[in-house]
Amino acid sequence: MNPIVAKFGGSSLADAAQIRKVAAIIKADSDRKYIVVSAPGKREDGDIKVTDLLYQCHFLAERGLGFEVPFSSIRGRFSEIVHELGINFDLEGELRAIYERFSAAPDRDYIASRGEYLNAKIISDFLGFDFVEPADNIFFGENGRLDGERTFAGLGERLQDLSYAVIPGFYGAMPDGRVRTFSRGGSDITGSIVARAVNARLYENWTDVSGLLSADPRIVTNPKVIESITYTELRELSYMGASVLHEDAIFPVKTVGIPINIRNTNQPDELGTTITSSLKDDTQARTVTGIAGRKGFSAVIVEKSMMNAEVGFGAGLLQVFAEHGVAFEHCPSGIDTLSLIVNTEHFAASKEAILRDIWREMEPESISVQDGLAMIAVVGQGMVLSRGTAVRVFKALADAEINIRMIDQGPSELNIIVGVDEADFEDAIRAIYRGMESLM
Repeated sequence: MNPIVAKFGGSSLADAAQIRKVAAIIKADSDRKYIVVSAPGKREDGDIKVTDLLYQCHFLAERGLGFEVPFSSIRGRFSEIVHELGINFDLEGELRAIYERFSAAPDRDYIASRGEYLNAKIISDFLGFDFVEPADNIFFGENGRLDGERTFAGLGERLQDLSYAVIPGFYGAMPDGRVRTFSRGGSDITGSIVARAVNARLYENWTDVSGLLSADPRIVTNPKVIESITYTELRELSYMGASVLHEDAIFPVKTVGIPINIRNTNQPDELGTTITSSLKDDTQARTVTGIAGRKGFSAVIVEKSMMNAEVGFGAGLLQVFAEHGVAFEHCPSGIDTLSLIVNTEHFAASKEAILRDIWREMEPESISVQDGLAMIAVVGQGMVLSRGTAVRVFKALADAEINIRMIDQGPSELNIIVGVDEADFEDAIRAIYRGMESLM
């Protein structure tokens, strides 16, 4: 039978007590053969994640300042874990090697990856599993992107002869051997890569929530747990801010149809959320799957008479943004207007140059920029079969006296996206949830 790959997040591995919970979960099913781990997360409110302490070390070292204080905190966290687990692990030897290498060359990706590295070494020792080094088995190309073909083949070959193994998440290596990290939360991607490499029958992602929620619980009180969801729906929700799983973790398993199961380390008996290519027949009646959103957007609005008759106008406008390395999020348009919704932070760095180039290249009649936008997505595979969903979204916002600044819906009808003022963001989420709850 094909194995299960289980990834455990930082909150699941924050201290020795949590690691013991994880060990019990692993041992409860002998098919959980390949374990991917994050660095220790927060133990309580106000605590600092080990990865954030490592970034503090890099910040100080890069400026020629001593980083002994945050490094001492890291030593304390891992010393406590090793002591309470009761294992004979050479932590000081590992820390000394890391300190010396980082003192000589303060490489950001290398130091950021050491939380996962040390945690995996400790947990593999505690479980009696083999340790597998990602820098020897997960490969990036010269362009900094994952070399999937080489990684899946090589990692699969490395793991096939190991009955049980622990793999640090979050990093691999460049062609010259330098450590390369994924973006924050990238241990999810490592878990997905391992699942693909060993042709797992299931990829379990263990965290501190009992599955994916239909809305942000910090905004909506007791939102529903989504029992099942498609890869495509999850991709939409993850991109718009639902952060239980890294959005890029979907791709390696989606192509081969390996399901993902999001579970709660602290409540292991709960079934969580299952992510698959398609929904079962008994869930097809669900119209809306979830609601998610993000702040921090700007609208760049370009007006020009007879724009619709000017061949290549849209392509030229997009080219201006591309030349400055700024991607667009959405592109609502009218006959004589074209708007690009962009990330405000990314846009700000090149704002004046972009506007100058638009005036020169496109010769518009006017350009305006509207900041302070929030984007909210209502996502559901069932919306294509249900009439009036958009009307209910707009009515919910109208009843809450919230002005809609932008509307966008793709041809697949998988989602409806609305733009509102950032000041209205939380109220808008709550209003839409109330209006959609009966369709979930």
